[in-house]
Amino acid sequence: MQGEGIRVDDTKPAIREPARHVSTNRRGAVVAALMLAMALAALDATIVSTAVPQIVGDLGGFSVFSWLFSGYLLAVTVTLPVYGKLSDTFGRKPVLIAGSAVFLLGSLLCAMAWNMGALIAFRIVQGLGGGALQGTVQTLAADLYPLEERPKIQAKLSTVWAVAAVAGPGIGGVLAAYADWRWIFLVNLPIGAVALWLIARHLHEPQRASRDTTATRARVDWAGALAVFACGGVLLTALVQGGVAWAWLSWPSLGLFGTGLALVAAVVLIERRAAEPIIPGWVWRRRTIAAVNLALGALGLLMVAPTVFLPTYAQSVLGLAPVAAGFVLSVWTLSWPVSAALSQHVYRRIGFRNTAMLGIGTAALILFAFPLLPYPGAAWQPTLLMLLLGGALGLFQLPLIVGVQSTVGWAERGTTTASVLFCRQTGQTVGAAVFGAVANGVLASRLGGASDLDSVTRALDAGAAPEATRAAIADAVHAVYVGAGCAAALAFAVLLVLAPRRFPVLEEQ
Repeated sequence: MQGEGIRVDDTKPAIREPARHVSTNRRGAVVAALMLAMALAALDATIVSTAVPQIVGDLGGFSVFSWLFSGYLLAVTVTLPVYGKLSDTFGRKPVLIAGSAVFLLGSLLCAMAWNMGALIAFRIVQGLGGGALQGTVQTLAADLYPLEERPKIQAKLSTVWAVAAVAGPGIGGVLAAYADWRWIFLVNLPIGAVALWLIARHLHEPQRASRDTTATRARVDWAGALAVFACGGVLLTALVQGGVAWAWLSWPSLGLFGTGLALVAAVVLIERRAAEPIIPGWVWRRRTIAAVNLALGALGLLMVAPTVFLPTYAQSVLGLAPVAAGFVLSVWTLSWPVSAALSQHVYRRIGFRNTAMLGIGTAALILFAFPLLPYPGAAWQPTLLMLLLGGALGLFQLPLIVGVQSTVGWAERGTTTASVLFCRQTGQTVGAAVFGAVANGVLASRLGGASDLDSVTRALDAGAAPEATRAAIADAVHAVYVGAGCAAALAFAVLLVLAPRRFPVLEEQ
C-alpha cells in the first residue's frame, strides 16, 4: 500500500517508483480535468464581483449582497475537512464527481434565481460543492505525481488561479454588460461537464484493502461532520458579519461566539469518541502538519492586506482608475506561479522548511516596506512590491504543501491536504475581520467620529472628500500592511520553532 515506506531526508527524497493511479497516457487527460475543475473554483471567486451592480439592479437586495461572497466562502471552508476525510475513506474519484455535480447544480440554480435570497441560498449550494473541488484536486495532484515531479502539477494549478484572477473580472464584466449576469453561472456547466467526463473516463484508482466499502461506511463520522459544519459555520459567520452587520460587542456577535465555543466543545467530545473522526487528533499532534497548518493560516491572514485593501489604496490614494488599480494587484499572480515552479530547485538543496522560511521572511520585509512608500507616490512603487511579494509567497506556499503531502500515505493525504486548506481559508476570514477593524480604527482616530473605510471611499468616489481623507486612507492601509508583516513574521517563527528541520518524507513504494 502506498505510503507505508521509509522516512527519508526531505532534501534527498528516495523514490524508487512513481506512485501513479493512472497510466501515463491517461494522466494527461486527468490533469486537464483537474485544471478545469480548479478553474471552476478559481473563476467563481472573481467573476461574480464585477456583475454585482447588474445583479442588484435585477434582483434587489443591496443590503445583503455581500452574502453572495460570504455564503460561498463559508460553505467552502466548513466542508473542506469533511471532503478530505471522505476522500481518504471512499477514494478521490467519487468525492470529486459528487462535489462537481453539487457545484454544477448550484450554478444552474443560481442562473434561475428569482430574488437575492434565492441567489444567496444557491451560492451556498455552490460552495458545498466547491469545497470538494479545492481539496480533492490538490490531493489528486499529489496522488498522480511522485515527489520529484509534484512542483510541475502544483505550478499548473497555481497558473490556473493566476489566470482566473486576471481574466475573471473581465469575463464577468463582459457577460454582465453584453449578455446577462445569469451567464456568469451558466458558463460553468459546459466546463464542468467536460471535467466530469474526463474524470469518469480516465481516472481509475486502484483497489485498496483499507477501503472495504461495507466496513468503511459504518465508520464514517457523520455526527462529527455535522458538528464541524455547524461549528465552522457559526464562528465564521460571527467573524464575517461582526463589525459589519452588527457591532462586535452586540448581542448577535456575543451569541454567535458563545454558540461557536459550545460547538467547539461538542466537536472535541464527538471526535475523541469517533472511530474514524473527521478531524483526527494526529493532524495536530504531528509537528510537521501542525506547523504547516499554522503557517498557512498566517498566509491566509496576510493575503487579506493586498487582495482587499490594495485596490482601495490604488484608487483613493494614487488616483488610479479601477482597471489600473486591478493591474497593481494582479501582478503578484504573474510572479507567484513562476516562483512556485522554480522552488523545487531551492528545496532540493536546502529542504522544505528552510525554503519556506526564506520565502516568508522575504515576504515579511516586503510587507513592512509598504508603509515606507512616499505619499502619494507613483503607481510603479506598490506594483514592484506586489511583484516581489508574489515571488516570495510562491517560494513559501508550494514547498509547504508538497512537503506536508509527502509525509503521509494515501490513506491520510486527503485529510492532511484539507486541514492545510481549511487553515488557510480560516486565516483569510479572520484576517478580513481583524484588518477591517484595524483600518476602521485608524480612520476613526485620524478623522474623528465613527468613520469607516467603506463610507470614506464612497465619499472619495463622489469627489466630496478633502486631501486629509486620502492621507488617512493611506495611514489605514499602511497599518494593515504592518499587521500583515507581523503575520508573516509569525509564520516564520512557527516554522523556526515548531517545524522539524527536515520533513519526515515517506519513500513511495
